[in-house]
Amino acid sequence: MGQKTHPYAFRIGIVNDWKSRWFNAKDYKELVNQDYQIRNFLEGQLPKAAVSRIDIERRDKGGTLTVDIHTARPGVVIGRKGVEADRLRKGIENLSKQPVKLNIIEIRDAELDAQLLARGVADQLENRVAFRRAMKRAVTAALKAGAEGVRVECSGRLGGAEMGRREWYREGRVPLHTLRADIDFGRAAAHTTVGAIGVKVWVYKGDVVNSKKLRQEKIAAEANLASGGPSGRVKSVKSRAEAAVGEKKEPRILEAGGGKKAGDDKSSKIVEAGGGKKLTKTQAQAKFEEEKSILEEE
Repeated sequence: MGQKTHPYAFRIGIVNDWKSRWFNAKDYKELVNQDYQIRNFLEGQLPKAAVSRIDIERRDKGGTLTVDIHTARPGVVIGRKGVEADRLRKGIENLSKQPVKLNIIEIRDAELDAQLLARGVADQLENRVAFRRAMKRAVTAALKAGAEGVRVECSGRLGGAEMGRREWYREGRVPLHTLRADIDFGRAAAHTTVGAIGVKVWVYKGDVVNSKKLRQEKIAAEANLASGGPSGRVKSVKSRAEAAVGEKKEPRILEAGGGKKAGDDKSSKIVEAGGGKKLTKTQAQAKFEEEKSILEEE
């Protein structure tokens, strides 16, 4: 049996951040339920607003509650002259019993958002579009937008079949076991005349390698301390390419298993890792005589 985990939760603290940013040891259960109610309220009020995610942040107890709505259609959320946004804010205040700050954030690349892609496929299935055509459209749109890999999966009574089944399409790479991979995951349900059809979408946007400068310096310092001196920490191919085109060039590193190692002096001779070429007995004797004559002259 395959043991599966949520791709977003699997990478929290490494690539992704929490969608609820607060902690309260005393009223934890009540606040978790309140977060669920807020998200359920907003999703029910904004079915056609293309809402991708809702972030909730609490600074302190009884303070202002900050709610960030990430949407591809900010005009629908705001409404004419901000009427809709005010109505949503009042609804959240009634649920939370505290002042609310509502931030509406526009998603510019909607084709790279997994949740929006899943919702789009579900809407097409509800409008009686063939499921294979809807899945291929989503894959093509994400790849054109710049994704490195996409996987779309539908499960249920596909095509009105008597027995439910699962079908999926994948283009490019979707490395689910790579923690540094930035993988966006979304799911939606299409309520058709033959029953509910589940839609899941994975979008691979590339690797996040040492994106934060502070984290990179910390890892380098720990590597120096462990090795007892300056360390050439081996980075991935993509990370080295990004460093090569950046403003600040990285020092040369020693490749694992070979490569070239340069000395402190740029004019010094480059020695092959592993000892270089082995001198013969005659060459060693000639080298010794040469060094001896130089010392005698001095």
